[in-house]
Amino acid sequence: MIKEGVILGKRYEILGRIGSGGMADVYKGRDLKLNRYVAIKVLKSDYRSDEVFIKKFLSEAQAAAGLMHPNVVNVYDVGQDRGLYYMVMELVEGITLKDYIEKKGRISPKETISISIQMVTGLQAAHNQHIIHRDIKPQNIIISKDGKVKVTDFGIARATTSTQTISTSVMGSVHYTSPEQARGGVVDQKSDIYSIGITMYEMVTGHVPFDGDSTVTVALKHLQEEIIAPGEEVSDLPYSLECIIMKCTQKNPALRYHDCASLLTDLKRSLVDPDGDFVVLGMGVSSDTDRTVVMSTEELERVQQHGYDDDDDEDDDDRYQDRRRKKQNVNPDTRRIMKVLMIVAGVVVALLILFLVANAAGFFSGPSGLTQNEGEEETVKVPDLRGMTEEEARKAIEDLELGLDVAGERQPSNQYAEGEIMNQNPAPDDEVAPFSTIEVVISSGEEAKMVQVPNVVGRSESDAENTLRAANLTVVYGEAAFSNEIAEGDVISSNPSAGTEVEEGTEVTIIVSLGEEPATVPNLVNKSASAAESALSDAGLNGSSSEEYSDDVPEGRVIRQSIDAGTEVDPGTTVEYVVSLGPETTYVTVPGLGGYTENQAIRRLEEKGLSVGTIDYAYSDTVGAGYVISQTASPGSSVEEGTTVGFTVSQGPEPQQPQQPETPDEDTNGGDSEEVSEGSEGQTE
Repeated sequence: MIKEGVILGKRYEILGRIGSGGMADVYKGRDLKLNRYVAIKVLKSDYRSDEVFIKKFLSEAQAAAGLMHPNVVNVYDVGQDRGLYYMVMELVEGITLKDYIEKKGRISPKETISISIQMVTGLQAAHNQHIIHRDIKPQNIIISKDGKVKVTDFGIARATTSTQTISTSVMGSVHYTSPEQARGGVVDQKSDIYSIGITMYEMVTGHVPFDGDSTVTVALKHLQEEIIAPGEEVSDLPYSLECIIMKCTQKNPALRYHDCASLLTDLKRSLVDPDGDFVVLGMGVSSDTDRTVVMSTEELERVQQHGYDDDDDEDDDDRYQDRRRKKQNVNPDTRRIMKVLMIVAGVVVALLILFLVANAAGFFSGPSGLTQNEGEEETVKVPDLRGMTEEEARKAIEDLELGLDVAGERQPSNQYAEGEIMNQNPAPDDEVAPFSTIEVVISSGEEAKMVQVPNVVGRSESDAENTLRAANLTVVYGEAAFSNEIAEGDVISSNPSAGTEVEEGTEVTIIVSLGEEPATVPNLVNKSASAAESALSDAGLNGSSSEEYSDDVPEGRVIRQSIDAGTEVDPGTTVEYVVSLGPETTYVTVPGLGGYTENQAIRRLEEKGLSVGTIDYAYSDTVGAGYVISQTASPGSSVEEGTTVGFTVSQGPEPQQPQQPETPDEDTNGGDSEEVSEGSEGQTE
């Protein structure tokens, strides 16, 4: 991710990232020269070292740069800076058609036609320049705030002819891809028209016609299954619009609209004659989610093993013809139109045969130096211009469809005489697109002096460049890199290194710092506090914890974090996280139970949210029977809600045991003993 404030090409200031695609990130930027906001697409770092992806990215830019149309997102510039490949485009504020469909559920037929007319008009402009989009889908259609519809993201488009085939590694989003594209067959403007038909189908129904669990499943449905007419689902769908959609989505490309112009004609007519029967379908025809799908070679081979059968087309056509609305009067011009079409078809076949014969005879051979392998774009081999004068060089490339750009300042050379080309870019024998420009440097003829490469490490980009140029050295920028020691925008290294003695004019490659490599925030949720701190430390980040009660997350585990996992941030950033204390505990005050009856004591405990524990009974000389003597938790103490509290209830004073009379000694006085005893008892009383 590029930081805000970085300036690419000494002209485009990065203001912030606004999106990301399969191959590139998109940033909002400001053109410092023209003082306008732009969108800047920068190739992702994963692909900068991949020559195939770089070629595809530059091809996209070259193909789209020539498109200037109100219904196309215009491309302003393309360049390379510090190892970053970027493309500058028109910034469109609005909503994608995909989001608009999801927001409305279904789009009315009239609005569908209006959007489609603008979409097809933009695509027609691309087709007129031999550019096939290859990835038409609602996600690549933008509706601006003022209602303008624009086609964008020629992500896998390239200038092409109908004889070129799609790459086996990349194909358009599978829900919108044409049968021939799914098979890896010939892809031309009719493939885009198929995708337009699927997009219109989604607009009027709210969903794509085919879906499945895998890309292969969906691709096979495009190859083998019949598209259900949208009128069966949308009862008020105009007949003409249904026919237009079904004609666009014919599995056989020859039975679709021949080009965008004929499709536009029917769309405009549908606005004024919604139920008209003017859409011409061929004889025996079959009427046919925020990123580009990359299919593996194995998946693509599985798809390519399947095709469509003309016999099946005829069966499908019978079914669709039965669905066509019955009309009392058959159009009397139909037979005449079919006869004319047959004549036209015969003329086209004859012309095609004449063309093939003429081509075989060499009448259409290109100029010398042009090469084109089957399935590849036309290229030109760059000649070796070194040692030629400017005039000689211009004559040498005159027939090669190449341009010449001479550097304003000549440079000394020991190898080439004054006025001779000493250096060129692209290099000799490189393959380039037609009309590319060769940049050359002309020798001043002076003997090259030896100089030492100055030390520019740690200096700003502009300072380093000025220092090297002052030493009569040529500055070349290598791929920018992250550095924890060198500040962003300063030079990390040079090659040749400082102090090396070289000739004046030697190229010195400098590597500019992108600053510290961003750290990725780890996922802390459900980790223990110690594990969270360890994960943050390993990622070069700091942690700040807090605690709160939670009924869902166990005690000691992380509930949430302040920055989402996977977010790229500056090293040393503090990530706040919250640790669970478990369910929140409520404390209550233990009521006094003394002086209350047993039932009253039970009620007082329950009112406080406490549990009644063991109830004991004991004698008491001081507390009346039935009243509480003591309790297990002290009155006024604070305990957790639900704590068990027991108490003891008085039974009153302990009852006294009755005294037993004493047994008298054996009578020694005979009959007088009873008398004495009674006398004693009387004295006692």
